[in-house]
Amino acid sequence: MECIFCKVIKKEIPSNIVYETKKIIGFKSIQPKAKTHILIVPKKHIISVKYLKKEDRTLIGELILAAQKIAKKNKLKGYKLIFNVGRQGGQVIPHLHLHLLSGKVLGFP
Repeated sequence: MECIFCKVIKKEIPSNIVYETKKIIGFKSIQPKAKTHILIVPKKHIISVKYLKKEDRTLIGELILAAQKIAKKNKLKGYKLIFNVGRQGGQVIPHLHLHLLSGKVLGFP
C-alpha cells in the first residue's frame, strides 16, 4: 500500500503544491499547525531520518535548501524547520518530510 505522500508525488490526490523539482515536492499541509505550514518531501520514498543512507546526504541538503527558497519566495522573516522521527517522535506519515512553519505555531509536537 502506497503512502499518502507518494500519492501526492504522483499527483493521484489533489494538493496545493508550492515547490517542485525532479527530486523534491513542497505542498501546503492540510492540517496546518501555523499560519504557514509547508511539507517538503523527497520524491524517493524513505520512511524517516532513521532510514537515511550515505547516498541520501545530498538529498537532505536539497530539502533544506528547498525550505530556504520557499521561505524567501513567501517573504518569511523567521521560520522553523522540523523533522519528526518515528511515531514516538511525532511522525504520523511514514515518509520522510520536513515541516516548514512560520507564524504562531499551534499544538505542534
